[in-house]
Amino acid sequence: MPMQSQQIIPTSSRYSGVAIAFHWLLAVAIVGAFGMGLYMADLPFSPTRLKLYNWHKWAGVTILTLSALRLLWRLTHRPPVDLHMPRWQALAAHLTHGLLYAMFFAVPLVGWAYSSAAGFPIVWFGVLPLPDFVPVDKALAEILKDAHEMLAWVMALLVLAHLGAALKHHFIDRDGLLQRMLPRRR
Repeated sequence: MPMQSQQIIPTSSRYSGVAIAFHWLLAVAIVGAFGMGLYMADLPFSPTRLKLYNWHKWAGVTILTLSALRLLWRLTHRPPVDLHMPRWQALAAHLTHGLLYAMFFAVPLVGWAYSSAAGFPIVWFGVLPLPDFVPVDKALAEILKDAHEMLAWVMALLVLAHLGAALKHHFIDRDGLLQRMLPRRR
């Protein structure tokens, strides 16, 4: 079967520069926070572990802030129309995107609640103290710790599904979908 040529995507069907920036900033922050979480979780108690936990919390608050800004942008700026694809793929894409948005908020909020319940306040970048929104409760902290980890794994699986679908569209369908979210070449 001959390979189709890569389609040129018209400007009107591309995401805006702001949407693209939010997408890639969040992607890097989420992958970084996830990797840091995996690495730090099994470290013995040490200054390095404490430093990484603080960085992880700062990343979580930053992800939460970027997510709120991204959602605000998305609610006030219409995305480009969907490319033509089978209905089930469009539904799967919309469901995955919706679940990713939910995880953008759920993972850091549950992490924040865990930190509060464990009695470890969050001071964003060592400057801005954030309020605790649950009381110190060691039993609750254990539940929230497990929930934070489980939600992080759910988000990781959704990210992998999202990445797999984007790569399928790029390399198999060759429909230009991935180009819509890549920065323009000059």
